[in-house]
Amino acid sequence: MSRSRAIRWVLLLVAMAALGYFGWQRFHGEGHQARAEAQKSAPARPAVPVRTAAVEKADFPVYLTGLGTVQGFNTVVVRTRVDGQINKISFKEGQFVKEGDTLVEIDPRPYQAALDQAKAKKAQDEASVANANLDLQRYTKLGEFATRQQTDTQRSTVAQLTAQIQADTALIENAQTQLDYATVKAPISGIVGLRQVDVGNIVNAATQTGIVTIAQIEPITVIFTAPEDRLPDIKAALAAGSPSTTALSTDGKRVISAGTLSLINNQVDTSSGTVRLKAVFDNKDHALWPGQSVSTRLLVTTLKDATVIPDDAVQHGTNGLYAYVVNKENKAELRNIKVTRTTDGRSVVEEGLAPGEQVITAGQFKVQPGSLVTTAVASSDQAPSKVAKE
Repeated sequence: MSRSRAIRWVLLLVAMAALGYFGWQRFHGEGHQARAEAQKSAPARPAVPVRTAAVEKADFPVYLTGLGTVQGFNTVVVRTRVDGQINKISFKEGQFVKEGDTLVEIDPRPYQAALDQAKAKKAQDEASVANANLDLQRYTKLGEFATRQQTDTQRSTVAQLTAQIQADTALIENAQTQLDYATVKAPISGIVGLRQVDVGNIVNAATQTGIVTIAQIEPITVIFTAPEDRLPDIKAALAAGSPSTTALSTDGKRVISAGTLSLINNQVDTSSGTVRLKAVFDNKDHALWPGQSVSTRLLVTTLKDATVIPDDAVQHGTNGLYAYVVNKENKAELRNIKVTRTTDGRSVVEEGLAPGEQVITAGQFKVQPGSLVTTAVASSDQAPSKVAKE
């Protein structure tokens, strides 16, 4: 009896185990199928909106930037060369004057009197030499009735009076020059500054204080510096022609004028390790002004067929610079790159990219290697999305 009961318990346990196994299989299969269906019905991971730009092969200008000061092409302190009282000032402060324009008139009467006196003295001496010539002619005609001594003496008198006339001519020229100096004229064309004298002032040639300063601004120059280690490049550029030089605002954002490099100073400043350069600008619009501080940009050379990308594509990482490239599957691919030069929002890439590839220039903060990307960037106007293509 006990043996049959044991068999029944064994069969019951086997039946319960079989029922549990079939129940677990059914539950697990339904759960797995539900998860599979849920995964199928789940939405795909959205593409990251970005902006892209093509990697280009182009000529890339290499500039040397610096700071400079504008100077007048010529600057003259106008001084009087004669003494006297100022009768008239013929210019206005800040006026543009041309070479030869009258600036100041000094009382000319003393110098006019000296000129008249010199002319009168010459007329007197001319009359004397004319009379002496007549006497010489008389002595010559007398022949043997006139002694040789008388004739020679008369010839000497004529020669002396002739020399005196030449001295009178020089005195007249000097007096005329002094009279001309009484009218002070502009020695160069340019802008006059603040005048240092007024009508009625007494001026004299011995004083160091000038009447006014004139600065020539057409053309005008900019003096700036460059590191001495760039001197070979600058000399090579100057030897090849007149390197283009641009003057910009001090923040470097606004172009003021364009000119050319004309001079490298004959020595390097040992205290700063820099060399001074001089550029000339036509300055027809008077955009540059003496004393003005500007930023400068000198074209040193041009790299031919360089690989160029926008600066916005260059990213900084722990391992250096990198950029995201959009491959044929519209997925982002991280590339380590080597940038050699950067100018005006563009960079030259020496390694890591090839012309024709598309690099991401905006939206990188959401991009990971392998991310699907589109060229649409979220904006207020809800621009339609388009998958990026190479």
